[in-house]
Amino acid sequence: MVERLVELFRWVDPGPESDHLVSDVAGWWRDPEVLAGLGPALVAPFRIERPTVVVAPAVTGLLLGPLAATALGVGFVPALKPGDGRRPPGAVTWAQSPPDFRGRRVTLGVRDRHLGPGDRVLVVDDWVATGAQVRAIDEICAARGATLVGVTAVAADCPPDVARELRIHALVDATRLT
Repeated sequence: MVERLVELFRWVDPGPESDHLVSDVAGWWRDPEVLAGLGPALVAPFRIERPTVVVAPAVTGLLLGPLAATALGVGFVPALKPGDGRRPPGAVTWAQSPPDFRGRRVTLGVRDRHLGPGDRVLVVDDWVATGAQVRAIDEICAARGATLVGVTAVAADCPPDVARELRIHALVDATRLT
């Protein structure tokens, strides 16, 4: 699967107003074999941890989270952003990330009724660069009495010390995505 993920990935120039390339992971979603295999591949290293729920940040995590949750036979909880049109109703625990790779701080929220004491959380995302969003989700987990058991991503390019600290496992080292 790793070779196919590398093959299907592209960097895209978004135009003259941008000073950086943007990752295009749409090829991953288009390939039915890759799509079918992503959930089981992402969760394999964490089965022994017996997660009770998968949490994933908006936006791409909303696709990968359910694939991973289905592979584990557990539920899925989205970590939503307040301005993305999906502001959750009811009581919500919010946390703000430290600065990400672009220096932005991201606010994420989880409905209180969907995460609680005793939950063992596996965080799933397409890409982890700094671990900033993971740290926000970990803060939410701690506030709700849940335990973060690890992080799984399709690609990661975070520093090794961050990967060890946050227990990040990636299917592809992002340096291979050229």
